[in-house]
Amino acid sequence: MIHPFIINLVYLMLTIALLLAFWRLSKGPSLPDRVVALELIATLVASIVGVHAIDTGVSSFLDIAIVLALTAFLAAIGFARFLERGGPRDD
Repeated sequence: MIHPFIINLVYLMLTIALLLAFWRLSKGPSLPDRVVALELIATLVASIVGVHAIDTGVSSFLDIAIVLALTAFLAAIGFARFLERGGPRDD
């Protein structure tokens, strides 16, 4: 059993990282910066779900974390292809 102080510390650190990623998402100077911040947010949310699975002992939360991570990976591939093809067009 992991000590509750450690679990709470991990939750706190992930929350701070999530707030900083949201800040980068809103203030990012360019579209690729915002895409990276969005990918980081998805990874942090999957991490929070994984820590919650460890905290509660419910292993089905790990399935949710895996689905979130795979969805975030596919979204990152889609954003990369979008940016590779020229990004938004101002016609």
